[in-house]
Amino acid sequence: MDEQEFAELAAGYVLGSLSPEDRLVFDEARATHPEWEHWIVEDAAIAAALAEAVPDAAPPLTARSTLLARIGTMPQVPALEIEDPAAADPLAGPVEVPPLPELTAEEASVLPPAPPATDPAPTTTTIQAVSRRNWTRGLLTLAASLVVLVTLGFGAVTLNEYVNRPPEVVALDEIESAPDAESATFDLEEGGTATAHWSASIGKAVLVSDGLPEIADDESFELWFVREGGEPVSAGVFEASGGTSTAILDGELQPGDTIAVTIEPQGGSPDGQPSSDPIIAIPTA
Repeated sequence: MDEQEFAELAAGYVLGSLSPEDRLVFDEARATHPEWEHWIVEDAAIAAALAEAVPDAAPPLTARSTLLARIGTMPQVPALEIEDPAAADPLAGPVEVPPLPELTAEEASVLPPAPPATDPAPTTTTIQAVSRRNWTRGLLTLAASLVVLVTLGFGAVTLNEYVNRPPEVVALDEIESAPDAESATFDLEEGGTATAHWSASIGKAVLVSDGLPEIADDESFELWFVREGGEPVSAGVFEASGGTSTAILDGELQPGDTIAVTIEPQGGSPDGQPSSDPIIAIPTA
């Protein structure tokens, strides 16, 4: 038995539906190849998962009466007692067949053609064994298909969530994956914190904050790159839901920049310059 045949019979083994002959061959292959044990473990897990997914259901109330009625109307054939098997079956013992007379060429030409050779009809045991094997293989295929569908459904959801990630989350992943990724945390006076993440190689920065102060409805938090020499460059505005936010800074980070946050009128400073002192200032150098 090769591994493919072992894998096909593993489901029948788990379900207890192997014929005695298949079970014997399967046990011998299992003892010889312990590295194939994972097929049994996987099929057992699939069977358990399918069993848990099927709701309990009571059998029909008429099942017992219907079965007994069919048994009562089925004709019963008495067993035949045979004292001498040879007498009951002429073919059980040797039979002398007289030789056939030789035919002339003219007589042989008028004989009908011999029927084509055919295989003997399969026995009931063979038919049952093949049916059981096909049933277990079909069940395994169905179970595998269900697992594939579930896996594909989960993968599609996961892929959709991954593709539709917010830009700030994508940027944060890029920064953290960069070889020169850096971060620094700033403690706010009110007890909150703000952590800046940046990478000089990709020129991006992200600010993750928690516990920002409450601001009026007509105000916004504005991000700034403060260049060396004190020149502020606006990097966009953001809102903090519940005092927590993750915001990407618009524009490219330059060496020596300080990442700052001020409170400005709704939509940002009208003249492009900070109108108040920063509540957050994180140097990147």
